[in-house]
Amino acid sequence: MTNTIDKVAMADLLSIARVMRPLIHHLTNDVVMNDTANMTLFFGGLPVMTAAREEVVEMVQAASALVLNIGTLTPAQVETMLIAGHAANARNIPIILDPVGAGATQLRTDAALRLLRELRIEVLRGNLGEIGAVSGMGGEMRGVESIGSDADPRTLAREAARSFKTVVAITGPRDLISDGQRLYGVDNGHNWLTTLTGTGCMATTAIATCAAVATDALLATTTALAAYGLAAERAAKTAGVHGPGSFKAAFFDQAYTLTSEQLYNHARIVDLSDPTATA
Repeated sequence: MTNTIDKVAMADLLSIARVMRPLIHHLTNDVVMNDTANMTLFFGGLPVMTAAREEVVEMVQAASALVLNIGTLTPAQVETMLIAGHAANARNIPIILDPVGAGATQLRTDAALRLLRELRIEVLRGNLGEIGAVSGMGGEMRGVESIGSDADPRTLAREAARSFKTVVAITGPRDLISDGQRLYGVDNGHNWLTTLTGTGCMATTAIATCAAVATDALLATTTALAAYGLAAERAAKTAGVHGPGSFKAAFFDQAYTLTSEQLYNHARIVDLSDPTATA
């Protein structure tokens, strides 16, 4: 298929994020908080990870995007997320939701659905199992890892986007991004991302940093995932990378040093908007 996304706009967006330095407020999980904060910096954003209910409204009002990540979920945290989310919606601050582990337990699935129903979510990013679970299309999880879904991934991305009126990103060997009409596949990435915990969470914060400075959430999400995947590809080719530990260090370096020109030249985006597309 012909690549119809504007790669110049993608390259420009990465540059804009690094110039504007948007503040990204995270209500996120404890396991990968440090890594997600660092990835925000690498993409040009400024991370803040405060979770106190008494200050989330003030912090959201100063932010350019809000990340909600249910990885280490508690019922009290959901209430705090709703408070922060309503404050973000009131100011048209984009919310990026990462429904970590939805489908693994009823608590997680219910929490993700409540956030989707009560808030206006700009981007929903998850793996195939998580998106299938919140969409009611058969997502299967083992802990927070995706086992799969009965649904065709392309159909799932489109239908979830239409159902929740948001941009949906299903990350995997080929990332799929849809707003319900347009559908793009991102083929950048490397299998070593699966050897590290938190790589999905870091992808979410990359999306948030791009969405914070964009008017088109689909473009922002596609840009972020292409840049993120390209950094992983470049890291895997770095001299001295032999396994997950050395790969992680190289991946962080590549995410930080990746240029707009490299993104323009090496992003691999496939337009799948035509339902008959076979690419």
